[in-house]
Amino acid sequence: MSSVKILSPIAAQEPVSVAGGVESNETDSFIDPTTGAVVDGGAATYDDALYQPGMMARSARTLDAVTDDDIQFYMAEGYVAVDQAFAQSEIRAAMQGLTDLVMGKNPAFKDMIFESKARDILPSLTPDQRVDYVRKIYNFAEFDDRLKALAYHPKLLEVVHRILGDDELVLFSEMALLKPPRLGREKPWHQDQAYYDLQVETKVVGVWIALDEATVENGCMQLLPELRKRGAVMHFKRRDWQICDSEVMGRRSVAAPLKPGGLLFFDGLLPHGTPENRTPLRRRAVQYHYIRARSEKMSQADRLRIFGSEGKNVTC
Repeated sequence: MSSVKILSPIAAQEPVSVAGGVESNETDSFIDPTTGAVVDGGAATYDDALYQPGMMARSARTLDAVTDDDIQFYMAEGYVAVDQAFAQSEIRAAMQGLTDLVMGKNPAFKDMIFESKARDILPSLTPDQRVDYVRKIYNFAEFDDRLKALAYHPKLLEVVHRILGDDELVLFSEMALLKPPRLGREKPWHQDQAYYDLQVETKVVGVWIALDEATVENGCMQLLPELRKRGAVMHFKRRDWQICDSEVMGRRSVAAPLKPGGLLFFDGLLPHGTPENRTPLRRRAVQYHYIRARSEKMSQADRLRIFGSEGKNVTC
């Protein structure tokens, strides 16, 4: 194994602003006056035909089992999954770390957003009840050693190194997009690099780690490798900062169901989305993004000229 060095995280953008709002469902969010928590403003319904898996994702059995062929598959298709990347003890520890942050056991941690259905009841929720109303937490690795351990896991970093081809990596962002039972909403189709002020040619490796079992029914990741081959795809502010539904409708996706401890490596330009969780089961996952240490940023205006629709005489 080569010596992979991960440098100090650079400031990620959370949330990212665009003209007229924020590039996420939090556009209409508000601060709860009692708790100080951010409560999501809600999102519109969507057509179920937007999420029609045609095949399951290619996977390796473990991180050690990721082959050169798997890396070449990632380069061509923009993803590769790993069935069992972490021991169940590591996943249980990370789950407890996530729960402790949600329950307020680290008072210094504030970066948490609740589902819109918590709008009127948040002040009355017990710490334990809060767990099933959280939509997203972010910037948490420095607040919990158990969650940080996943991000800095040597075997995970070795695979990221093989993809990026650099011994010096940067943990660019970390977040947990949660789908509480019967509450977890859709994350519409998008490319992660549409959210980040990085040069569009920057290689961004996302790592999506399942803490609960992620199924097609409760909102596992779905991918569109063919659409990635177009490069940067235009995004519009609709239910979210997203790819227009008309670009996706009728396409068959690749679904990436995962057991707890499984993960998905995916490219920053790979279009992906997750439907609602309409099941009684939790679907919790953490997500980390890595870039080369020498990656260059660009201005928000330049990013919007690439990914946004303004001035292009297009509609969605």
